[in-house]
Amino acid sequence: NVPNVFTAPIVIMLSPSRKDFISLSLTEQGGGNYTNAKQWRRQSCWRKWKQLSRLQRCTVLVFIVLLLICGIAAYPSITGNQTDEPVYGSQSLPAYVLISYLCFVGMTKLEAVREAFRHAWKGYKEFAWGHDELKPVSKSYGEWFGLGLLKTLVAAELSFNKNVDVNLFESTIRILGGLLSTYHLTGDSLFLDKAKDIGIRLMPAFNTPSKIPYSDVNIGKGTAHPPRWTSDSTVAEVTSIQLEFRELSRLTQDPRYQIAVNEIMKHIHKLDGKQDGLVPMFINTNNGQFTHLGVFTLGARADSYYEYLLKQWIQGGKKEVELLEDYLQALEGVKKHLVKQSSPLGLKFVGELSHGHFSPKMDHLVCFLPGTLALGAHHGLPAEHMELAKQVMESCYQMYAQMETGLSPEIVHFNMHSGSTQDVDVKPADRHNLLRPETVESLFYLYQFTKDKKYQKWGWEIFQSFNKHTRVPTGGYTSINNVSRPG
Repeated sequence: NVPNVFTAPIVIMLSPSRKDFISLSLTEQGGGNYTNAKQWRRQSCWRKWKQLSRLQRCTVLVFIVLLLICGIAAYPSITGNQTDEPVYGSQSLPAYVLISYLCFVGMTKLEAVREAFRHAWKGYKEFAWGHDELKPVSKSYGEWFGLGLLKTLVAAELSFNKNVDVNLFESTIRILGGLLSTYHLTGDSLFLDKAKDIGIRLMPAFNTPSKIPYSDVNIGKGTAHPPRWTSDSTVAEVTSIQLEFRELSRLTQDPRYQIAVNEIMKHIHKLDGKQDGLVPMFINTNNGQFTHLGVFTLGARADSYYEYLLKQWIQGGKKEVELLEDYLQALEGVKKHLVKQSSPLGLKFVGELSHGHFSPKMDHLVCFLPGTLALGAHHGLPAEHMELAKQVMESCYQMYAQMETGLSPEIVHFNMHSGSTQDVDVKPADRHNLLRPETVESLFYLYQFTKDKKYQKWGWEIFQSFNKHTRVPTGGYTSINNVSRPG
């Protein structure tokens, strides 16, 4: 669950809201009636403004803002000793961030979303081309495992024959999944060939005594091992690689990929250590047993296990009964042990259970759940799943709406005591935002299946908050340290 550092949440399904005009009122000093000449002048100005292109209108508005900023900068008594050096995180973003943000005036919402994607891509292209990730604030780059994937892919020279250790989960969802998706979008067999190549190179990770894969694999040497510090893997990682490997088998007609990942699900299906379908967070790759028993969460290290149960069932034509059984049983466990209600608004949220003790802690990662519940209901599962989806979706939205920046923190604690004045409490260490996508993806599902426009509205609000507080003028979007302190 690593955030993409150079893209912004862009899944918004909103109808245009035209705000690309200026209203001019021309009146005599001291009042009086309009004359025909004045009416003509007003209409003439209006027509001239409307004849300008959106780009021209945006340029005019930016010019006006620049004049205002220059005027303010000329008065130290107003600006004090503040500096123009951009400081991110707990400090305010520089004023010039608002200039590019104002260019959304006159755009439709769809155009604004497209512009945000282009802005993210611009930063990557200018400062990190050919590298694994953009560092937008420092205008530099970082390496994930240094394969130079994008640069070589463009030249059609991508090779995975390199002596480097990679993480099985990350390589599956990013590289294998990306190649399979590109193949489906383009129909170009080159991408399927490359997907098969990386798939074969990842297979040594499954050569374990328990069939629970190792986390790390050397794609050049064909060797694999657990992390240096433990023989455990997280349950989320080993159960969230199935969709890609199953699809690779379907496309290549080679069953070995699907067999390997299906063995994991069959093993966990019959494994002891669950509580009403809820699974612990860790599993040992040597003996195949759950570890750190008694701790249950839908947050980090367990979240996507539940999501992928449903999606595998759908992917397989709804024929794999064990997957559906595990999903439905887990939802009953969630409702029995983890779903509670906050005060004063009565928000339904999903907490955690540790050795029988409930905690009202909810990760932002848990906001995958409304979308998953809605997807299941859409595919014929009980209608009550959709009702729970709507209720938890409201709570995820409030995690944004109740923050001063309009952005959710990484973790919240819900208040359950009567007399509370605020539903959501945030601890100092949890106030950061990492540009996570779970909430906006769930909003996408909820709108698609219900057509309730409030989900469009919520998505647009969140999108605007990201643009206001995380957008870097030179390209890209950055995490912020404190969602409780507006920039």
